[in-house]
Amino acid sequence: MTADAAGVPPGPAPGRSGGIRERKKQRTRMALIDAALELFARDGYEETTIDEIVAALPVSQRTFFRYFASKEDVVLSQVSERYRAIEEALADRPAAERPFTALFEALRTVLQSVAAGTEEDVARFRRIRQVIEATPALLSAELTAYAASEGALVAEIARREGVRPDRDLRPRLVVALFTAATRVGFEECSRLEIWDPGTIAARVDETVALVDATVHDWI
Repeated sequence: MTADAAGVPPGPAPGRSGGIRERKKQRTRMALIDAALELFARDGYEETTIDEIVAALPVSQRTFFRYFASKEDVVLSQVSERYRAIEEALADRPAAERPFTALFEALRTVLQSVAAGTEEDVARFRRIRQVIEATPALLSAELTAYAASEGALVAEIARREGVRPDRDLRPRLVVALFTAATRVGFEECSRLEIWDPGTIAARVDETVALVDATVHDWI
């Protein structure tokens, strides 16, 4: 390291220290998630305490609450991130694509992105699905979280179609149908103990075909 004309060593490059801090924070956050998920899967969600989660790293409870509001938030933060990714993927779909197709293509894009990620990402996705499906309280909380996301999906469908959601019920109906089909698809994957995001994405395709056939034949 060289000194400047005043003999003072130069400081870190602008933004570098901030970037390092952010990466460290992200590593800590993911380490807390992974430790919690391992305990939830091994001992059960209800039986696991925050004390046990922080002891597994180890870090303090203060560190835990810097990243998460509660034990539930450890799981639902990941679910909410996935919903935001679907919202972003929907906004990127071709304008001419039919609304229902655009919704399912957005979901499939997100699932395929997870499947193409690191082994850690895939393993984390599997464990989150397993923990949620095994925990009634988390299943209920997931539905609540998705209800909050539905509003954004309705708004985006309305924007794409050039209608006002407060005057036109079709965006809400399309999103409601998408939500129901998605729930059925994930429930079926859970029943068959399918947790792999790539396989779930393939099931999404089957669900879309089944929805089209059901609407055509039964409605």
